[in-house]
Amino acid sequence: MATKILTRNDGPLVVEGEFTLVDASDKPFGLSGRTKISLCRCGNSANKPFCDGAHGRIGFRDACTARDLPPPAPKP
Repeated sequence: MATKILTRNDGPLVVEGEFTLVDASDKPFGLSGRTKISLCRCGNSANKPFCDGAHGRIGFRDACTARDLPPPAPKP
């Protein structure tokens, strides 16, 4: 299954499919076989990088709609 990342309005990023999540040292998180996780977008989760529902408690609001990015800048 291809990886799908869903941006939830006023909520987390939901990652679903085959993926590996690693920390800044490139060490993988143990996901216990999960193929779907929610990642914090509000910055207030006590379980970062995972969502713990803090966005609802603090009233986080951010609608995210799909758009086209500009082409990458050429490398020198």
